[in-house]
Amino acid sequence: MSDTWTPDTWQQFEAKQQPAWPDEAALKEATEEIASFPPLIFAGEARDLTARLGDVAEGNAFLLQAGDCAESFDGFNAVAIREKLRIILQMAVILTYSAGMPVVKIGRIAGQFAKPRSNPTETQDGAELPSFLGHMVNDVEFSETDRTPNPKRLVRAYNQSSSTLNLLRAFSQGGFADLNRVQSWNQEFVANSPEGQRYSDLAEEISRALRFMQTAGITSDHSEVRETEFFTSHEALILQYEEALTRKDSLTDEWYDCSAHMVWIGERTRQLDGAHVEFMRGIKNPIGCKVGPTAAPNDVIQLCEKLNPENTPGRLTLITRMGADKVEDQLPNIVQKVTDSGAKVVWACDPMHGNTFSEAGVKTRHFEHVVAEVASFFKVHRQLGTVPGGIHVELTGEDVTECLGGSMEIESDDLSKRYESVCDPRLNANQSLDLAFRVAELLG
Repeated sequence: MSDTWTPDTWQQFEAKQQPAWPDEAALKEATEEIASFPPLIFAGEARDLTARLGDVAEGNAFLLQAGDCAESFDGFNAVAIREKLRIILQMAVILTYSAGMPVVKIGRIAGQFAKPRSNPTETQDGAELPSFLGHMVNDVEFSETDRTPNPKRLVRAYNQSSSTLNLLRAFSQGGFADLNRVQSWNQEFVANSPEGQRYSDLAEEISRALRFMQTAGITSDHSEVRETEFFTSHEALILQYEEALTRKDSLTDEWYDCSAHMVWIGERTRQLDGAHVEFMRGIKNPIGCKVGPTAAPNDVIQLCEKLNPENTPGRLTLITRMGADKVEDQLPNIVQKVTDSGAKVVWACDPMHGNTFSEAGVKTRHFEHVVAEVASFFKVHRQLGTVPGGIHVELTGEDVTECLGGSMEIESDDLSKRYESVCDPRLNANQSLDLAFRVAELLG
């Protein structure tokens, strides 16, 4: 691989999981329009996240990366954004207070509009059409018009991401994330559940601690209490979009993908000689790479060398997604060999994607399988003396019924009640809080 890199050198490599755009002129027009727009994030913010993830790599902080499986154009509103942030803040409070360490909060939001698929086409009633690749590319409705990739959707994805980021910044810095309001984060439909009551008890402990500080003359009117750092991320799947938002930083003269603070490579696109690895090796953002059960340890080591040649702590997060029944067989060899190579990485666990199955005609996951994979992830790292750095989960702040199990005991017949995901099943608010408490116990 040549050392010469520019934002478009990926075009010389095979790019998997890309749409079959029918109109190249329309695609060029859309990407040129996006390239003329302001960046969505700033290089300095991405550098800040690399530093925070460096703390995670050393075991001095914990990573919580969470959000939608795939964002939707249809469900875009301020309430939905607020509720996603709310549940992530609740989870972070549980982890911080119970485990006694800072939590780096990264949302799968403001750009998570594209999804890889097992098959490029889908057949219904004898008709074959392109698979749904996320709202950035086409629509979920099964018609030729809806399923034809449309470059105008790239522009809409940028605009929605921009609006989402503006709101997230306002919520994070404008009072919503104030720890003095920690009790108010509990939603009404969650409050009466076992997880909601447990959270309420913890929130009261935090409130008492803040009141004690004020009584002792130590004001809680500090930015660490009133505001929170919140970063964005998505899978960098559609490379034309990512290229259009890649800009050279005026301070460092280095390239940053300004579509998100962190971007990652998926399990289906991590080929060593592929376009996604080529693109990601040249940007200076913190990046992630999914690692599934078919990954060979030597390939993972080579990915580390290509994606993080300077071996900067916090630059590369390896997000393992094995499946609950495979973790203890597959993960130890990978972790040990990567560690022996000297690579400095953040190890994170995606307990969702390896545990998906079909039930009642839809894709689902069982909450206990999710918990089991996280527990095995911690067990492996503790046995090897390495750092279990974080979790990467798909969730929503809504009261959906997409994943089985949990304290509300969602069963197969319940899935149809509120199955709202446009792609894969997400943990609901109760299940998300329960997971946070389970992880806090593992950290403790």
